Amino acid sequence: EACSDHRVCAFMVEPIQGEAGVSMPDDGYLKGVREICTKRNVLWIGDEIQTGLGRTGKMLACDHENVKPDILILGKALAGGFYPVSAVLSNNDLMSQFKPGTHGSTFGGNPMGKVGANVALTSLKVLVEEGMIENAEKMGQILRERLNQIPKDVIKIVRGKGLLNAVVIDSKHDAWEFCLRLRDNGVLAKPTHGDKIRFAPPLCITKEQTLECCEIISNVAKSFK
Repeated sequence: EACSDHRVCAFMVEPIQGEAGVSMPDDGYLKGVREICTKRNVLWIGDEIQTGLGRTGKMLACDHENVKPDILILGKALAGGFYPVSAVLSNNDLMSQFKPGTHGSTFGGNPMGKVGANVALTSLKVLVEEGMIENAEKMGQILRERLNQIPKDVIKIVRGKGLLNAVVIDSKHDAWEFCLRLRDNGVLAKPTHGDKIRFAPPLCITKEQTLECCEIISNVAKSFK
């Protein structure tokens, strides 16, 4: 409905909301976004800074529904942690609208930019050649299956795709305290919005490590009873 307003030029969305606690869209949501934006001549900007590059078990989270945004934003994993790199990708027609001087950045002309580009290309090569995307899909399934076996009196909801996952704990418990106990037992996780805890392990995690993490999470959950 908002996209029917002639003043709306673009719609920007994360395929999965990361900071909101891995909030998952309904099945078919992204296809609906694509259809509405195309119908209303509104640009769809896909923010895949957190979800992109194998994190959800596909190269891009949008790939789960076989749709493409008009503009794609990438970052974080783009250089594998070795160099701060981000990117805005689109087709030639859209990118040609930017003329010299239209948009700039403080360090855009930095000679190290070439280094960053090479690091990003190498990172993408490693993702594909070392099977990290497929591993994220497999390990994510194991993680969610094991977490769903934990009694629901502490962990109420388990959700996610690939290796971007979260749990929602019972409101009488504190996610921050849960994460502190996880830390003390060797697992680092991030609390978000009070009752949600996000788990985003490295894409190279092994099955043995995944099972060990699940065991630690289960034991910490039991400690709250």
